[in-house]
Amino acid sequence: MQIYFSPEVITPEFQVLNVVDSKNKAVGNVAFLFDEKKLFVYGILEEEGVGADFKDLVTPYLKGLTKAKPSLDIFTCLYVGCKKIKLNDEEEN
Repeated sequence: MQIYFSPEVITPEFQVLNVVDSKNKAVGNVAFLFDEKKLFVYGILEEEGVGADFKDLVTPYLKGLTKAKPSLDIFTCLYVGCKKIKLNDEEEN
């Protein structure tokens, strides 16, 4: 299943994006909260079978956001189903 971001709310302080499938059905969401030197990322996806796709969707989006402020500290809390995922090379929980 292909998944995509569909913007819900975008402001200078935060972004809320729905994660939708190819039929435009919401299957999760992700929020990006900006502070002066920090970026908090919270997301959850209902479908466990697309965890790698979720990771592949969020990672380049984050890289693009950090180009505007390269010194940001990024804190993530992402779940696929009930399993927490990590974006870096650390072992997943």
